[in-house]
Amino acid sequence: MAAPKKVAAPKKAVAPRRAAKTSAPSKAVARKTSASGTPTKATARKPTPAKKTAPAKKAAPAAVTPAKATPAKAASAKATPAKAAPTKITPAKPPRNESHTALVRRARRINRELGEVYPYAHPELDFENPFQLVVATVLSAQTTDLRVNQTTPALFGKYPTPEDLAAANPEEVEEILRPTGFFRAKTKSVIGLSKALRDDFGGEVPGRLEDLVKLPGVGRKTAFVVLGNAFGRPGITVDTHFQRLVRRWQWTDATEPDKIEAAIGGLFPKSEWTMLSHHVIFHGRRICHARKPACGACPIAPLCPAYGEGETDPEKAQKLLKYEKGGFPGQRLNPPQSYLDAGGIPAPPLGATIPSAPAPGASAPGAPAPASAGPAPGSPAREAG
Repeated sequence: MAAPKKVAAPKKAVAPRRAAKTSAPSKAVARKTSASGTPTKATARKPTPAKKTAPAKKAAPAAVTPAKATPAKAASAKATPAKAAPTKITPAKPPRNESHTALVRRARRINRELGEVYPYAHPELDFENPFQLVVATVLSAQTTDLRVNQTTPALFGKYPTPEDLAAANPEEVEEILRPTGFFRAKTKSVIGLSKALRDDFGGEVPGRLEDLVKLPGVGRKTAFVVLGNAFGRPGITVDTHFQRLVRRWQWTDATEPDKIEAAIGGLFPKSEWTMLSHHVIFHGRRICHARKPACGACPIAPLCPAYGEGETDPEKAQKLLKYEKGGFPGQRLNPPQSYLDAGGIPAPPLGATIPSAPAPGASAPGAPAPASAGPAPGSPAREAG
């Protein structure tokens, strides 16, 4: 009877063990099934890891959100300087204690850049010989080269030589020179210098500085214009444009023409003096104006220590350009071919209207302009230089 009791005891002991073994796999199966998302128990247990990972997923977008916002701010930051882009062109101003060597390098680099911008630079007075050039230069005081060029054809047509002008009736000369302003004083000067040429130099314009400055109405500026452009002898023409720009570029702080001439002459080889003058004067008349420079359209803006004194907005600055840079006629009725090849427009004769700007469908540059009593308001003829 004891044997069956022993058998029953193991059966009871085995049953729980087998139940434990079977329950373990059932749990494992349930867990495996929960991974697939089928049972409700697995779904109930799943939220716990989901809650643990949820912050991570929320944190990830939180990290992404600033990342997206940052480019947007960067884009807006980039868009803001885009309007003021020209201001970033501004270089640091030259140091107060700039050495002479550094000044020479800076000045020569500006001149090289201007030479590329104005390869066609030339004297803007019409002339065929030294006599015509010296007279035209004397007449250009207190007026534009354009007005002189519109006046001299009648003057030289009637008085082609120094002898002719020396013997002219002053009243007749005054009437011809009236459009240039200060016509009485100018008549006295051109008749006086013609008499000096006739009496002292055999009717020929001298090719030396010391002789030219002895002529009535001829100073160093006029003398250098004649020497450089009629005789091919280097000279620096210190006119109002030249004085303004070399001080604006901090090449010198001198204010007297002879001191400016000496200071600038020391920065450049003598062989470059004449073309340097043309480059600077061309730039002063077209872009670097006295009252409102077109800084936003200036090709040497990165080299200019005075950048920002004028209009920096490119579109507004473009409207300030004059002569061929702004689509207007030049100052010479008979400009050099290189000027015409570069897109320059000949100036109209006296009594013709100067077009304000070429318009779409307008006549080609150089076409005859309609007759008028004088230059159109706002045209280059209304402004000095």
